[in-house]
Amino acid sequence: MQLHISPSMRSITISSATSSTGNNINSVNNGSIDLMKIKVAARHISYRTIFHTVLLLAFLLPFVFILAALVTLEGVNKCSSLDCLGRRIGPGFLHRSDDSGRLFRDFYKILNQVSTEKLPDGILLPDSFDQLVSEMKSKQYDLKTFAFILRGMMEKFEREIKESKFSELMNKHFAASSIPKGIHCLSLRLTDEYSSNAHARKQLPSPELLPLLSDNSYHHFVLSTDNILAASVVVTSAVQSSLIPQKIVFHIITDKKTYAGMHSWFALNHVPAIIEVKGLHQFDWLTRENVPVLEAVENHKGIRDYYHGNHIVGTNLSETTPHKFYSKLQARSPKYISLLNHIRIYLPEMFPNLDKVVFLDDDIVVQRDLASLWDIDLKGKVNGAVETCKGEDTWVMSKRFRNYFNFSHPLIAKNLDPDECAWAYGMNIFDLRAWRKKNIRDTYHSWLKENLKSNLTMWKLGTLPPALIAFKGHVHPIDPSWHMLGLGYQDKTDIEAVKKAAVIHYNGQSKPWLDIGFEHLRPFWTKYVNYSNDFIRNCHIMES
Repeated sequence: MQLHISPSMRSITISSATSSTGNNINSVNNGSIDLMKIKVAARHISYRTIFHTVLLLAFLLPFVFILAALVTLEGVNKCSSLDCLGRRIGPGFLHRSDDSGRLFRDFYKILNQVSTEKLPDGILLPDSFDQLVSEMKSKQYDLKTFAFILRGMMEKFEREIKESKFSELMNKHFAASSIPKGIHCLSLRLTDEYSSNAHARKQLPSPELLPLLSDNSYHHFVLSTDNILAASVVVTSAVQSSLIPQKIVFHIITDKKTYAGMHSWFALNHVPAIIEVKGLHQFDWLTRENVPVLEAVENHKGIRDYYHGNHIVGTNLSETTPHKFYSKLQARSPKYISLLNHIRIYLPEMFPNLDKVVFLDDDIVVQRDLASLWDIDLKGKVNGAVETCKGEDTWVMSKRFRNYFNFSHPLIAKNLDPDECAWAYGMNIFDLRAWRKKNIRDTYHSWLKENLKSNLTMWKLGTLPPALIAFKGHVHPIDPSWHMLGLGYQDKTDIEAVKKAAVIHYNGQSKPWLDIGFEHLRPFWTKYVNYSNDFIRNCHIMES
């Protein structure tokens, strides 16, 4: 028997192997077919049919795969043959929506059950998603075990992230509390210059200008700091922003260890304004005997332990948030027990001949002429300040008394209103004539003593809380455009708003002279640093 297929696939010929080639190919012997020729009709399969078939298969196969995976995870039985798998998939495929809904409902039920139960003892948690997938393949977890492992992994990763965040905040706190090497170098070199260079010791201001230190027709600024570089930026920015810098008098107050270096800087770097540098030791009346509360603040053991001790002790990290922990760290800055930080409460005694001054913190930059501040009518109030309860910013501009005081303390609850608006330290107009008629300093001292007695349970954030109480009823709100706060807290500050503000304030940990300062906000400060100065260059304080 031989089979012949034409190349065109249109005919098939079948012939007997024993037939003679000489016989007629159409002969029939003994009723059997010696040769058969079958014609096959041509069959055309269109490309469109092939395309639709492939498209249908591409659509159905992923669903088949998913159903097969669900059946496998369900773990009811194990199929070892295609026939068995077909019996398991078939009903699910025909009623796919109902069955998948049931599977998801069962899965949610197990998740809810697992969320309320204790993790099994000895459960081993994978370290990564790839390891989880690998163990699922090899160990074939049931759904409840898988849910327990998933929950355990999530809790583990959340705990590690939280611990990492707390560690980051602690490191940031230490960085903010430290003195950069370049700034420390600058102070040391200028102090040495004071002892060896007569020009660095020259009188400030010159003798003929001394009467102007108490001339109320001039604009008097007070700056209290032990940071020479920061002081230079405040003075330089105020002078460059002023329309009449010759009418400016700066009273710079520093501590004894920084006095020589601060004096050297302003003696050697002339600015077109009147500069006075005074050390705390030069105020004869400002002694611990006369102001015993300051002695207590600096030497009280509980206070020193609070500000210089272990900041983790007593804090349950599992029950607090990074935001709350950050706020507590802010409240434990060592600067809050420095006399330089409390000195503003003694301004009427320090400048007995002045009627009005503007007090500036050392972490501000002046961007606009401030002469108009002296024209603001404070309406008999002592303190002109920007209120900090008018904005939506949770860090800075939405602060009320409840944010600073412990209203569970009976003395606080009795005397203060938690909804009262707070105001900002850092750029304040003080009417010293009105101040001298009030008992603001005594109120400040008495509340400091009460907080010491309560072991710091009434408030914890430095000098602002007692000032909020002492100046209560004596504050006149000024326009917020005069004083923009928060540049040391957040990196989402509105740059256009920064450009328009008269004074920008880097209050918070991220000071512009620190490595942790925000890069896009630092140039507003560094533009007033003289990087060509020999002392700046020799101490490697370089523009970033």
